[in-house]
Amino acid sequence: MRNPFFYILLLILVVLDAWLLAHPNLIGQAGVFFFDYEAIETVPKAIGTVSLVVGITLLITWLIGRLSQAVAIVISVALFAASVYYLFQSFSQYNTGIYKLTGAGFRAGAILLPGLVVLVFGQSTWNYITQKRSR
Repeated sequence: MRNPFFYILLLILVVLDAWLLAHPNLIGQAGVFFFDYEAIETVPKAIGTVSLVVGITLLITWLIGRLSQAVAIVISVALFAASVYYLFQSFSQYNTGIYKLTGAGFRAGAILLPGLVVLVFGQSTWNYITQKRSR
């Protein structure tokens, strides 16, 4: 655990994202009911879902950190690029079509989730590039 501020910020953003996802407007509530999104129906379920995604992302970065520095850099840069693409795709999807009617808070929460993945992979990529190993 290199920087406790990062993990405190991550915890705050996870709770914020869960709250945003669990509070869509009326059209968004109908969509959550119709498409059976049980994972984000309530704030506790949404916290569990968002925490699971962020936790798996942190686990992946920890496992990558156990590899050699060159391999860790290559894999983390690839995952960072993929997560940035996922963020861009989510931003495009939730700002067009029927998702545009689900409410600004819900859309912000839906876009923040891939943003958290980008944040974790970006931070780990930065750490792997800037650290010096003596292996």
